[in-house]
Amino acid sequence: MAKNAAEVIAFAKANKILFYDFRFTDIKGAWHHVSYHVDSVDETTLKGLPFDGSSIPAWQPIHKSDMQLIPDPTTIFLDPFTADPTLVVFCDVWDIYKNQPYEKCPRSIAKNAVKYLKDSGIGDTVYFGPENEFFLFDGLKVRDAINIQYYELESSEGIWNSHTDLPGSINTGHRPGTKGGYFPVAPVDSQVDLRADIVKTLHKIGMETFVVHHEVAQAQGEIGVKFGTLIEAADNVQKLKYVVKNVAHKWGKTATFMPKPLYGDNGNGMHCHQSIWKDGKNLFAGSGYQGLSELALHYTGGVLKHGKTVAAFTNASTNSYKRLLPGFEAPAILAYSAQNRSACARIPFVSGEKAKRVEFRFPDSSANPYLAFAALLMAGLDGIQNKIDPGPPREEDLFELSLDEIREKGIQQMPHTLREAVEHMLAGKEIFKKGNVFTEDFIQTYKAYKFETEIWPWEGRPHPFEFLTTYSC
Repeated sequence: MAKNAAEVIAFAKANKILFYDFRFTDIKGAWHHVSYHVDSVDETTLKGLPFDGSSIPAWQPIHKSDMQLIPDPTTIFLDPFTADPTLVVFCDVWDIYKNQPYEKCPRSIAKNAVKYLKDSGIGDTVYFGPENEFFLFDGLKVRDAINIQYYELESSEGIWNSHTDLPGSINTGHRPGTKGGYFPVAPVDSQVDLRADIVKTLHKIGMETFVVHHEVAQAQGEIGVKFGTLIEAADNVQKLKYVVKNVAHKWGKTATFMPKPLYGDNGNGMHCHQSIWKDGKNLFAGSGYQGLSELALHYTGGVLKHGKTVAAFTNASTNSYKRLLPGFEAPAILAYSAQNRSACARIPFVSGEKAKRVEFRFPDSSANPYLAFAALLMAGLDGIQNKIDPGPPREEDLFELSLDEIREKGIQQMPHTLREAVEHMLAGKEIFKKGNVFTEDFIQTYKAYKFETEIWPWEGRPHPFEFLTTYSC
């Protein structure tokens, strides 16, 4: 990969690039891009490109709309989907009015969090290993109007198609069924070749993968991507989503990372493996519970204590909280345990100090990865700084506990709605403001954006199920 603008130009010439595609991430986590013909790009261009910040949701006002994209030479890769050779470059956003990294740029916020870690003296590197689950559907129909709220998902793997004549093929009867997708061979698993195509495409753009399999739900899959530093891992989430969606599109399918698209079946998570290192040493390895260090346990204590606060960034959609229900392998109880997948924090069984880590299982892919990882790190660092005890490990199946038992044991739960999560975030925002990682302006912007675009619209719409329960009242 390139180290500077000159090497980017040289790489472009060597690969006969015709277009540069400069990409950045908005508050929600959506990727935006602007393209330049190769003849219009030189080393000066790569120092900064102008764009209209007022056209990006919840960013600049129109009278202060001019902003700059600052390309990161280390992030380049060849776009595997464009007709013409195109070089993709990740960008950070620069505020020309304050002459500093833009405080609402998620990638810049993530960089602030890494800087705060280094400045704290606790560590110099934090690694994240996200696991992004996804669905591959045959189609989606959706309608949102004053008199109708409707969606319909289609999949040849869906148990609802057991009695259907499928267009263009016979009904083979081979289906995983509800919660039956982990992980039978073909023909029950009908997406083997599609996932293989995704993996081959990921490798083309320089991403390492390992486990590739059908997940528990119908039409659901997962592809494990190698861990990286916080910024690398967040960049990789953006690349993974891009590749999965576009390969699915090429196959005539539609991919979604939505947390809970199917009622009654498992949802999509983004489990996050984490560890802090210093001078090449894994600080999470020690002689405590399951081979963890005291520092790792305090980090875990911080994330669990602030779990309801962190949720506004890690579980960032109204749909997130439909996933966090008992019975679907989605942990909503803020506890930790070894190998126990019913706990929010799991300590995987590994061999060797370098692999010691903690896996937090409540995040999902509706999160902006830069904000989610930064929020988790800030909560964990607060746990280390204040020596927060995570309490005793919970070895029992937490999914089997009743609400009364959860209360009796004094175990905290994740929020039940996005509104609740955002309100907890506002109450506990000081942990994010340390080191000016998340500014007050950003936090208030994020709050307003979530209420205006998701919380209030969702709360105001009648749901089809309400007609079953309330229409005849």
